[in-house]
Amino acid sequence: MKTFKFVCEKKFRLDELLRQKLPLLLKAEISNSKIRRLITAGCISVNQRQVFVPSFVVFSGSSVAAFIDEEKLFYEKQPDDIKFEVSQKDILFEDEYLIIVNKPSRFPTEKSVVESRDNLHAAVVRYLFKKQKVENPNAKNPPYCGIMHRLDRDTSGVILFTKKREVNAPCHDLFENRQAEKIYVAALSKFPGQKKFSVNFFMGRISPKGQRAKWGRLPESRGGVDSSTEFEFFRESRDFFLFYCRLLTGRTHQIRVHLSDSGCPILGDELYGGKPFSRMMLHALSLSFVHPVTKKLIQVTAPLPEEFMEGQKN
Repeated sequence: MKTFKFVCEKKFRLDELLRQKLPLLLKAEISNSKIRRLITAGCISVNQRQVFVPSFVVFSGSSVAAFIDEEKLFYEKQPDDIKFEVSQKDILFEDEYLIIVNKPSRFPTEKSVVESRDNLHAAVVRYLFKKQKVENPNAKNPPYCGIMHRLDRDTSGVILFTKKREVNAPCHDLFENRQAEKIYVAALSKFPGQKKFSVNFFMGRISPKGQRAKWGRLPESRGGVDSSTEFEFFRESRDFFLFYCRLLTGRTHQIRVHLSDSGCPILGDELYGGKPFSRMMLHALSLSFVHPVTKKLIQVTAPLPEEFMEGQKN
């Protein structure tokens, strides 16, 4: 990670300023989309304050800093990203308003600063566009697909997208107001000592700006937000213990942080102290909510991946 600093010489939109300055500082071409993604990812600060809006106005004399990992910016993808195309077998639910997909591990949910890196959102759009082409061979514009929540790159399982903009707000409210029940399964190499337990504390980002994002305990006075998860023993295998994880709040890395803080990090979650494994063993098992339009109860389950079944004890 490198920090590039400069002073703005006259009034500019932030994205336009970076289009001028970054190619000179990096000694390489950089696309407009990558510049926008650097901004929205929080990699740019103006007068020591993070800016997330490309159209932000930077005034003459302002100090600008760009925190850039050149390897991630210029290389196409991480070596172990999988190739993935959505097919009918991956669809857990679909109607004219929503589509719910079973996401694989080692595949990003959405686009990153690396422009050519594939992601699940793009794969869902491709899937919907193919279906649209069957119905209308002359269709030229890809269909709309909205992201309502996210899963970490290495987490598998249930994830919901919208197909119409008018359901974005009610779907957002489902998650924001805890009206959607999300249950995960985590594999732990160490038994926590009890079959049922809860974890509650204020948490927030604890890693410095410009470094890999990591969350942990953080007092409310320093910006921490409340977080709460319920855990219940599910099954034991030869190599690990499986626990249901019921999210009562939806903080970034919440389950990972709560289990690590409890002394039993998720298997494969090396960022939070887990033992190395073939993948991070966290799976979004189920999602339940009342459909924002039809008002019917929707309950979907993503079957446990094969690696969660290995070494199962009777």
